Amino acid sequence: MATTTATANPKWWGGGKSPFNVEYGKVMMWYFLLSDAFTFGAFLIAYGTTRFATNGWPDPNQVFNSFPGIGAGYPLLFVSLMTFILIISSVTMVLAVQAGQRMDKKAVVVNLILTIIGGLAFLSCQAWEWTHLFHEGAWWGRNPFHNADGSMATTNFTNFFFTITGFHGFHVFSGVIINTIMLIMTLSDTFERRGHYLMIEKAGLYWHFVDLVWVFVFTFFYLV
Repeated sequence: MATTTATANPKWWGGGKSPFNVEYGKVMMWYFLLSDAFTFGAFLIAYGTTRFATNGWPDPNQVFNSFPGIGAGYPLLFVSLMTFILIISSVTMVLAVQAGQRMDKKAVVVNLILTIIGGLAFLSCQAWEWTHLFHEGAWWGRNPFHNADGSMATTNFTNFFFTITGFHGFHVFSGVIINTIMLIMTLSDTFERRGHYLMIEKAGLYWHFVDLVWVFVFTFFYLV
């Protein structure tokens, strides 16, 4: 009886399908992203708890008010540019996935390249921001910024900022590496020979997760 059932329903046991008729690679990617979401969630909850349990906290409009080439006095303008770059890279990733579903190799290549450029641009912006803050005296264990009420601030602000944005930046860097590998595999016709671009979809899930996490990081650090 068991043999008959397995034969009648091969998708439950073979062909790279899960019992829910979803490709195993996608299921495993969702499991990984879920565990990663718990990690980011723990960081952000710890940050929020610490901030609202503290009497004073630096004003983001005063801390993040510089823009390369034009100086200070532009609150959150630079980080808004960073956010825009990451959102656009998410759009090009969607286009790459859709092109893969159509088996359109040329469009996959173009949009993967644009996504990689977007990721590198975001990392370059983050490198500038970190360098700028470092030159102002900010680093792990050092906080030169006063609280919004003028009182002395603790190092909790900078410790959390560099840890969480650094952790996110590492994910963006990992996504750039993954997308570069996807690009090389596309150019070498690996997916054409397989007859599908499922790996592009998995890379897309990771990239969209990184973009979604940035929305929360942006909100917690730069807006609240």
